[in-house]
Amino acid sequence: MQLAASDHRMLEHPQHRGPQRLTAVDTDEDRPGGIQPALTQPGQQIGHHRGVLRRALGQPQRVFGAIDASTRIDCDEIWSFCYAKQKNDPHEHRDTFGYGDVWTWTAICADSKLVPSWLVGERNTADAYVFDLASRLRNSVQLTTDGHRPYLYAVEANFGSAIDYAMLQKIYGSPTGDDNERRYSPAVCTGIDARVITGDPDPELMSTSYVERQNLTIRMGMRRFTRLTNGFSKKVENLAHAVSLHYMYYNFARPHATLTKAPKGYKTTPAMAAGVADHVWTLTELAALLDTPAK
Repeated sequence: MQLAASDHRMLEHPQHRGPQRLTAVDTDEDRPGGIQPALTQPGQQIGHHRGVLRRALGQPQRVFGAIDASTRIDCDEIWSFCYAKQKNDPHEHRDTFGYGDVWTWTAICADSKLVPSWLVGERNTADAYVFDLASRLRNSVQLTTDGHRPYLYAVEANFGSAIDYAMLQKIYGSPTGDDNERRYSPAVCTGIDARVITGDPDPELMSTSYVERQNLTIRMGMRRFTRLTNGFSKKVENLAHAVSLHYMYYNFARPHATLTKAPKGYKTTPAMAAGVADHVWTLTELAALLDTPAK
């Protein structure tokens, strides 16, 4: 119960000190029952053994994220940093993963809003990520990514021709105003360049808007992803654990506002909309995954 309470505080206030004050749980990394184990233990179980999700649902034959009703998947990658920003990395850690720039690869089902796959890695780990995504989908989908070129090889290598794939590159104009305004104001989207890569994707459904909105959700939900912050992850392992915990909570335990409106106010999570859960999970149920043996 204490672990569930700690995880709840970390999900709504995702740093160590706030949850520690609210729950009176120790922050000591090495002490059992501390705030750090409340992050790393569920994060390791979810991130390293995501098959536990389908076992917990009693559906060992079904791949998590294998959404029969899904027709559209959007992919993107979101930047953050660990230890220090790239330009401030100590010389001995230059070009070492986990120091400086880190990229979190995500995908979202545009229909159910489920995030079936995520990966904390480098800018060039598209192949490993798309391999994981492909293994979690049962049916053919329409896939849209941004113009990041590594997607071209990764999608071809892991999906072959059995996919309707398009790249959509947004074109942005230069921000106007003085130096500070240009620095902190978002650029204006002035157009798009959509290209069919494989198959026959529907032009009306070529979009990365859902996954870009998901990027905002992760930045708002985890201070580790704030651009100007002192709450960044000091260890890349902790970032990966936090991302796994965030997406487990998002998929199974957090009712989605848009999905909830559809069935006349019945609280609905992305996992429920995707057909891989039949109720809103509690934090106690999430913590109980620790007792599920990994396979």
